[in-house]
Amino acid sequence: MATIDRLRQRLTAAFAPSRLDIYDESHRHAGHAGSRPGGGTHFQVTIVAAAFAGQSRVARQRAVYDVLAEELATDIHALSLTALTPVEAASQGRG
Repeated sequence: MATIDRLRQRLTAAFAPSRLDIYDESHRHAGHAGSRPGGGTHFQVTIVAAAFAGQSRVARQRAVYDVLAEELATDIHALSLTALTPVEAASQGRG
């Protein structure tokens, strides 16, 4: 299973997001540390989930990193993360 598919599966199971966007940005980091031919090392994730209500930004990031711990230890070199509640996403026009 491709890394992006594993990310989607794990995040969906853990947070039941109303929105989940995952982009492989590895091509933007070619030649940099952690980069591999073929990509799959640098990702941008936007996740909108009611599960984040009442949590600080840091707590949300920790929760996502905990769910993706295996991938972060083996496949992923960098992860850019935006984690919002549905209310926050709607107010930012990201819903």
